[in-house]
Amino acid sequence: MSESIQLLLIGLAAGIAGGMFGIGGGAIMVPAMVLLMGMEQKFATGTSVAAQILPIGILAAIVYHRSGNLNFKYAILIAIGLVIGNLFGALFANQPFISGETMKKLYGVFLLAIGFRYLLFR
Repeated sequence: MSESIQLLLIGLAAGIAGGMFGIGGGAIMVPAMVLLMGMEQKFATGTSVAAQILPIGILAAIVYHRSGNLNFKYAILIAIGLVIGNLFGALFANQPFISGETMKKLYGVFLLAIGFRYLLFR
């Protein structure tokens, strides 16, 4: 399968997950690029962040708004936090003392913690 097709399929899977669960970049695209395509962790993270620059959730947000399931004030406040948080996260992840292997391990711990939280607690 060509690299372009693989990337389009990763985007499609992330888009479906984003529309259903509000996830995509970190939970779908990064692991797919690392595990399926063999990309280095930091490279996959940077690629995922760049793919999300455009307003990818706009159509899903319209559907949620029409269904009464969207709070614009909350969304704006979260977006402000995302902008600032993404900057600090990127600055940290790209320090010379943070290797791709360290990022993989930190990411794995993060996913396990979230998964356990969802499975074991309300």
